[in-house]
Formats: sequence, C-alpha cells, structure tokens
Amino acid sequence: MARILIIEDEATNLEIAQLLLERGGHRVLVATDCRAGILAARRERPHLIICDLHEPVLQGFGVLEQLKLDAACAQTPIVAVTGTSAPGSPHESELAGFDGYFSKPIEPARFVAQIETLLPQRPGD
Repeated sequence: MARILIIEDEATNLEIAQLLLERGGHRVLVATDCRAGILAARRERPHLIICDLHEPVLQGFGVLEQLKLDAACAQTPIVAVTGTSAPGSPHESELAGFDGYFSKPIEPARFVAQIETLLPQRPGD
C-alpha cells in the first residue's frame, strides 16, 4: 500500500481520485490547496504526489519547485493534473520537471494502473 498525496481544490475531482486510489488499496492523503499540500508532503512523506496545476493560491509549478529543493521530498515523484481544454493549459513540453501528467477528466478505468506505474519501487515490493 502506497501513501499518495492529492493536492486538488475542486471537490469532485478530489473525491473521484481519492475513491479510485483507496479502492486500489492505497492510503490517500488530501490537501485542498498547494500550501497545505507542501506541509503535508513534508510531514507525511508520501510515496507519490498528485498535484492540480491550477490552484488559486500557489500553482502546481510552485509545489514542484519547493518540494524538489527540499532534501526530504526531492525524490518523491510529483504528477501534474491539468485540464487540456482550458485556455492557457500547458503543453507536454511545458511540464518539464514533473514525473508525469494526466489530463482532466481522468479516466477512472485506467487511473489507478497509470498512477501505480509512477510509484517508486520500495523494498519488499
């Protein structure tokens, strides 16, 4: 079972991702804004972080920058989630630094399997 932190301000998106990951056997931590997400990442040391790029207080790129500079979190994979049809949405080339990305809406049938491919191998796996 992996600890996965989801940073998402939109309740429906958060609930869907959380439900899918919990059904997949993972422990899910949640933060509804990026600042809370950074604190949770430092405190809980998740195995993977899923971060919405377009948060109102601090953008997902800010989370990436702060956590990759933090020795305790630097090796934690961070996955971006973005709406592809939203004006100003980043293209794949602009997501450099993230360990992966997903477009909204996520595909429930494939989401957990896709996330699991991004989880780091842990001793005993």
